[in-house]
Amino acid sequence: MAKQSEYFMEKELIRQLENLGYRRVSIKDENDLLSNLKKQLERHNNIELSMDEFKKILNYLNDGGIVQRAFILRDRFPLQRDDGTTKRIRFFNMEKWCENEYQVTNQITIEGAYTNRYDVTILINGLPLVQIELKRSGVALKEAFNQINRYQKDSFWASHGLFQYVQMFVISNRVNTKYFANDPEQTFKQTFSWTDEKNNPISELKDFTKVFLEPCHLSIMIGKYTVINETQKRLMVLRPYQYYAVEKIVKQVKDSIDGGYIWHTTGSGKTLTSFKTSQIIKDNSNVKKVLFVVDRKDLDYQTAQEFNSFKKGSVDSTDNTSKLIEQLISNTEDTKLIVTTIQKLNNAISKESFKKQIEHLQNEKIVFIFDECHRSQFGETHGKIKEFFQNNQMFGFTGTPIFNDNAVANSKGKRTTKDLFGERLHTYVIKDAIKDENVLKFSVEYIGKYKQKEDSKTKIDISVADIDKKEVMESEDRIEKIVNYIIAVHGKKTHQRNFTAMLCVGSVEGAIKYYELFRKKKENQQHNLNIATIFSYGQNEEAKESYGIIEEEKLEVNASQVNETYKSKLESYIEDFNNKFETNHSLKDTQSYYTYYNDIAKKVKEKKIDILVVVNMFLTGFDSKKLNTLYVDKNLKYHGLIQAYSRTNRIDSELKSQGNIVCFRNLKDQTDEAIALFNDEEANEFVKHNDVFIETYEEYLEKFKDALNSLKDVAPTVSSVDDLKDEKEELKFIKAFRQIMRLKNAMTSFSDFTWDDLGLSEQEFEDYVGKYLDLNDKVKRNQNSEKESILDEIDFELELLHKDDINVAYILELLARVRREKGDDYQKQKDAVIKMIVGESKLRSKKELIEKFIDDHLMKLGEEDNIEQVFMSYLDTEREKAIDFLCEEESLNKEGFYKLIETYLSKGDDARSTEIINLLEKKPSYRERKVIVERLKKKIGDFIEIFIDGVH
Repeated sequence: MAKQSEYFMEKELIRQLENLGYRRVSIKDENDLLSNLKKQLERHNNIELSMDEFKKILNYLNDGGIVQRAFILRDRFPLQRDDGTTKRIRFFNMEKWCENEYQVTNQITIEGAYTNRYDVTILINGLPLVQIELKRSGVALKEAFNQINRYQKDSFWASHGLFQYVQMFVISNRVNTKYFANDPEQTFKQTFSWTDEKNNPISELKDFTKVFLEPCHLSIMIGKYTVINETQKRLMVLRPYQYYAVEKIVKQVKDSIDGGYIWHTTGSGKTLTSFKTSQIIKDNSNVKKVLFVVDRKDLDYQTAQEFNSFKKGSVDSTDNTSKLIEQLISNTEDTKLIVTTIQKLNNAISKESFKKQIEHLQNEKIVFIFDECHRSQFGETHGKIKEFFQNNQMFGFTGTPIFNDNAVANSKGKRTTKDLFGERLHTYVIKDAIKDENVLKFSVEYIGKYKQKEDSKTKIDISVADIDKKEVMESEDRIEKIVNYIIAVHGKKTHQRNFTAMLCVGSVEGAIKYYELFRKKKENQQHNLNIATIFSYGQNEEAKESYGIIEEEKLEVNASQVNETYKSKLESYIEDFNNKFETNHSLKDTQSYYTYYNDIAKKVKEKKIDILVVVNMFLTGFDSKKLNTLYVDKNLKYHGLIQAYSRTNRIDSELKSQGNIVCFRNLKDQTDEAIALFNDEEANEFVKHNDVFIETYEEYLEKFKDALNSLKDVAPTVSSVDDLKDEKEELKFIKAFRQIMRLKNAMTSFSDFTWDDLGLSEQEFEDYVGKYLDLNDKVKRNQNSEKESILDEIDFELELLHKDDINVAYILELLARVRREKGDDYQKQKDAVIKMIVGESKLRSKKELIEKFIDDHLMKLGEEDNIEQVFMSYLDTEREKAIDFLCEEESLNKEGFYKLIETYLSKGDDARSTEIINLLEKKPSYRERKVIVERLKKKIGDFIEIFIDGVH
C-alpha cells in the first residue's frame, strides 16, 4: 500500500509539473540520461553535436565534486569542434532564467555501490538539477532526507556522476514539503519550508509545486539564490525570508531613491542575506559602488570569515583606511562591492586628505548596507555619510530594531531605526524563526529567594532586585553564592560540558570579582572549569545598569582614558589565558587587544572555554552553535536583553534542545516586555509564552508520562523488546523510546530535574538504551546488504545518549575496583561495567576490546601495576594487530595508513577519497574506485571508532 501511495503522489506531481510547462520524458537508466542530455544541449545551444564532440563535453562535465560541478554548471565550455572551430557550450542560462529547457522524469535507476531508483527528477537542459523524494502521508520527512543521504553514498557519484549536478533536493510526505541545497554534510535541520512574503508556510506538495517549482522561479533559486561557499566547499540556498528581503532591497534600488531596513531576528542568517543583496545590487549598472559596512570587531572575527567563504578575497580585514580609499577610487569590477568597517568609513569621510581623493564620488549613486544597524555608532556616523555621499541609498539589517520604546539618546537625540533608514521592507521575527526551527526556544530560570515553589533547587538566598545598589549586587557573599550555584549546575546545563556558557555581569568590578573567585576555587580544586574574561579598560566604561541597554564596549582605548586598575587586572587574566593555551597575547596596543578578542571567540567556538565572563562584549553579534547557556547577573532590557539571550539559541545537534538562560536578577517583567516589543506589531498577533519559551518542568513531566505510557504499550518491560515480532513492531519501539530520549534530554537541563519524578528509574532507562542500541547495530549491519528495510531511514539520534563523563578513563577507574573483587562480586562488577559500555553509544564499539582486556589481563595485575599504563600498552598492541590485518587484507600502504591516522589525530579530518586511493598498493579502475573507497571508508571509520576516538 505504501508503494502505491507514493506511486499516485508521483503521478499527481508529474501531471502538475507538466501543466506548469515541464515536458515529460521517459528515462530509465544512465544510457537514456546521456542520450537525452545530448539532445537537450543541442537544443539549448542551437547546435548539432557529433559523438566525439559530445564525449568531449562529457569528459568536461565529469570533473570534481559537487562544488566544482556547481561552477561548471554556471560557466561555459569552449568546445573544439570537429571542423576546428570553437563553440562555447552553455549548460544553464544565468541571464535569462526562463530560457532553459525544462523536463521531468521519474524512477531513474542508477547502479553504484548499490542499485538505487529515484522518485522524481527535474532536468534542466538535460542535467538533473533537482531531485524530489516522496513519502506517503504519515511518514516522517526525515526518512526522505535520510534516503537522499543514502543515495549520496550509494549511487549519485556512479559512472559519469551526472547526479552530482543536483543543486537542490525537495522532500515531501504530501502535507509537509521542504527543500535544501545539495550538501552531503548537512543535517535535517538545514532543510527549509517555503513561505509567502508574510512568513506563512506553504507546506502542501501541490501548493509548494505551484510557487516554488514554477520553471522561472526554480531557475532563479538555482542561479541567483544558491551560494557556493568556497571555503567550506558546500552549496547553500537561501531561505524564503532571505529571498524576500533581497528581492525587496533590489527592487528598491532599481525603482526608488529611498532606503529602508530589514528586520530579521538574531540568528536568522543576516550575513548571507546581506551578502547576496550586495552581490546582486553590484550588477546594477546605475550603481557606482556597493559598501557593506560592519563594526570592526565583527569583521575581524566573524563576518570576514563568512564573506570570504561566499567569495574568496572579498574582505580586507586591515585597519588601513588607505586601502578603502584605493577601492573607492578604482573602477575595476572586483572593487565595485566593498566590505569595510564603520571605523574606516568614518576616517575616510572625516580626514581632509582622504575626502579630497574621493570627492568625485559625492554625486555618484552609492548603496550602503549596514549590518547590525541597531548599533549606536551607526547612528552617529549616519549623518556624516549622508552629508558626504549626497546620492546615497542606505539599507540596514537588524535583529532588534530601535523603536520609540527602546530608543536611547545620543548626541543626535533619540532616533529610531526608521528615522535613520526609512521604511521597514521585510520582517522575520523571533517567533517565526522558532516556528521554522531556524533558532531554538529559550528556557529561562530565575534564581533567588523570591522563587514561588518552596522546594525548588533554584531558591538560593541572594538579592535579585536592587539593581541600583551596586554594593549589594556585588557583595562578596552574594557573588560567592552565585559562583557556587553555577559550579553546581554547569554540567547539567551544558550536557556535561558538551556546550559552553557566558556569564554577563553589570560592571567591570563585578567581572573582576567573579573571575577571581572562579580562579581561587579552581586553585582550591573546587571545580575544573576553564574560565576566561574580556572587558574594556577605559575610564568611563561603567555599564549603565539602570538602562538595561548593552553599551558598546570599545577595544580602542585612548591613553588619556585608561583605567590603570582595570588594565592591570585584565593583563593578569590574559596571562592566565596565555599559560593555559600556550599563547602570547598582551595589551601592548589595540591590535594585540583585537588578537586576544579574536582568540577568545575562537576558543569559545572550539569549546575550550567553559565560561566566558563579560560585561558587554560578545553579547551582540557573536555566534557560536556550541554556546547554550547564559548566566545573567546584569540588568537587561529591550534589544539588549534579546541580543544577549540570543547568544544561546543557535541550532546545533539534537542534544541542544534550547538556549538556557539562568537569571540571578528578577528580569521576568523585562523579558516579557522585550518579547512583546520584538513581535511584529504590524501582524497584530499576540506572542504566546510557548512561542518563544520551552514548557515548564511540570509541563514536561506530563509529556514524559504520556510518552512513557506509549513506550510501555509497545514494550512493557525491557526484556519484551526481544519479543517484538517484526520490523513494524521494532519501528514502534524505536519511535516511542526516541521520544523518551528527547524529553529526558530537555528535562535534565532543569535545575529541579530528578529521576524520582519520571516513573522510570535511571537503571531501567539505561536497560532500554541497551536494547535501542542493539536495534541500531542491526540496522547498520543490514545497510551493508542489498536487503531493504523499513528501519533503514530511521534516525536513531544517538547524540542524545552520549555521556561525556562515561569514557575510557572512567571505565578504567571502575576496572581498578573490579580487580579487587572476588567470586560472585567480581562477576557482578564485571557485568555492570560491560553493561555500562553497551549503554554508551561512543564506547559500544570498544566492548570486545575492553572485554578481552578484562579476561586476559585484569586479574593478572598486581597491586603495584598501573592499570591505565597496562591498558594503553595492550591497546597499542591490539591497534598494531588491527593495522597489520587491515593493510594486508586490503593491500594498503602501511606507512601511508599511519600518516592518515596522524592527520586525523592532529586535525580531526576524515579520510578523503583521494587519500584512500593513494593508500592502495594497486590502483583500481575508475569503475571499481567508488565501491572500494566506500568499503575502505567504513573500515577506516570502524578502526578509528574502536582504537582512536575517546582514548587519546
